Amino acid sequence: MSQIPAVSREWHLVRRPQGWPVPEDFALREVPVSAEPAAGRVLVRNLHMSVDPYMRGRMNDVKSYVPPFRLDEPMQGGAVGEVVASADERFAVGDHVLHHLGWREYADLDAKHATKVDGDLAPLSAYLGVLGMPGLTAYAGLFEVASFKEGDAVFVSGAAGAVGSLVGQFAKIKGASRVIGSAGSDEKVTLLTEKYGFDAAFNYRNGPVGEQLKAAAADGIDVYFDNVGGDHLEAAISSLNVHGRATLCGAIAQYNATEPTPGPRNLALVIGKRLRLQGVLVGDHAGLQAQFVADVAGWLRSGELRYDETVVEGVENATSAFLGMLRGENTGKMIVSFTG
Repeated sequence: MSQIPAVSREWHLVRRPQGWPVPEDFALREVPVSAEPAAGRVLVRNLHMSVDPYMRGRMNDVKSYVPPFRLDEPMQGGAVGEVVASADERFAVGDHVLHHLGWREYADLDAKHATKVDGDLAPLSAYLGVLGMPGLTAYAGLFEVASFKEGDAVFVSGAAGAVGSLVGQFAKIKGASRVIGSAGSDEKVTLLTEKYGFDAAFNYRNGPVGEQLKAAAADGIDVYFDNVGGDHLEAAISSLNVHGRATLCGAIAQYNATEPTPGPRNLALVIGKRLRLQGVLVGDHAGLQAQFVADVAGWLRSGELRYDETVVEGVENATSAFLGMLRGENTGKMIVSFTG
């Protein structure tokens, strides 16, 4: 175990982005580290941190389901690390824990907000992706919110990302009749069909989404898992069969828009088709955690489930990783790993 340093580097939001974030919106600052946490607290050396699309929304000063980041204070997000000092009997030095004080090298946190994880069961970074929040989002959004059933035809947008790549595979494992994905490059399309087992996939940059989806789903779709919004949601509404269900998970196409974005122009179809469009927030589905971990760990062991990570090294590169994720430069989960 490395010696506890006197200072830790952490990322602060110093300006609220207007449209696409730029490097000048953030600052990497040094803060003192106490080697002796207060009673009931632990000091964690972060090993891996997560950058996720929802973090863009927290940079805006608007009321939402999660409070906005505060200016000139460290940002937050999922992280996994090693306990290097403990003032709580539940944790010993050397334990690995999952928590929400990412964006920094060392985290001093209330022990009740830390969860032990086992690096022998899976790589520690997996607890930020396939076995973490993105995995549970995919699991809950498909099985509980979309009421997936065997034989359903499923369309997933943003299908090469951390959530989408799992949704498609979960659906295949559970007996989908057809799984279709969209992605932003020909390389990702190949990945979806050759590695993740999607039946069909298309590059949304190669032509109108609606036309490409109809060509890939001649018999329509029963479930749509939306990570993109915009033209993808409109296309899905056109292709959904009667009593189809859509899980609305993300709308990355409009996260950096500076003007209100138009909604789908075909919402009237929802009435005649009796469609169900429902949002998903992972925090509503904590009751699925045990079943989720058991199922997914089993699928990983059996080799039925594959996952990818895009790893950026160094806390100093965390904002670059975040901006790259917003641009779709990641395949699977975008992880920032801290060296040294």
